[in-house]
Amino acid sequence: MRVAIAGAGAVGRSIAGELLDNGHEVLLIDKTPTAIAVERVPRAEWLLADACEIASLDEAALQRCHVVIAATGDDKVNLVVSLLAKTEYGVPRVVARVNNPRNEWLFTEAWGVDVAVSTPRLMSALVEEAVSVGDLVRLLRFSHGDANLVELTLPEESALIGTAVGDVDWPADTTLVTIIRGSTVLTPKPDDTLEAGDELLFVAAQAREEQLEELLSVRRDG
Repeated sequence: MRVAIAGAGAVGRSIAGELLDNGHEVLLIDKTPTAIAVERVPRAEWLLADACEIASLDEAALQRCHVVIAATGDDKVNLVVSLLAKTEYGVPRVVARVNNPRNEWLFTEAWGVDVAVSTPRLMSALVEEAVSVGDLVRLLRFSHGDANLVELTLPEESALIGTAVGDVDWPADTTLVTIIRGSTVLTPKPDDTLEAGDELLFVAAQAREEQLEELLSVRRDG
């Protein structure tokens, strides 16, 4: 997979290193000469250019990329890069970094963003996830389709303890992706039964989150 990363700062270089280790082809783009530190990520391609300019993106052959990551420290730049990648080059997947949480509402499909990653929001969500049982925690927002990655740790009082995954009447537009049970990561199967303390990860439409939380958390009287 070919990935272009706009922004060769610490964040961009770290992402590049991970992707290269996983066998992907990576191009780092930055307009600041001092950011072009080839020795730090020698296996990547490097381009000194302004990722907000069409000529630069033509030079980067963005149409050949499967993913573009807008990882600069400037939200305005990240939005422009995302929009150009999606509308001018038809890049299938665009991931954008949100630096200021107040700008998060802009990072939507209308700006070409498929996945918006807000570090402050993610850190807050991870804190909530670590201390919350029975409360739905939103970990990541997918702009495309208005879906979110959400997590809930199943409390002991849940009505679903001992119920098979396939027997649960899950809300529409909701998919159980993973069950984390202790140190084990399970791919859910219909006959897997739910246990207290299970961490359940879902991709769910935002409109279904309240319904999902109620289903998982409340002990219904028989």
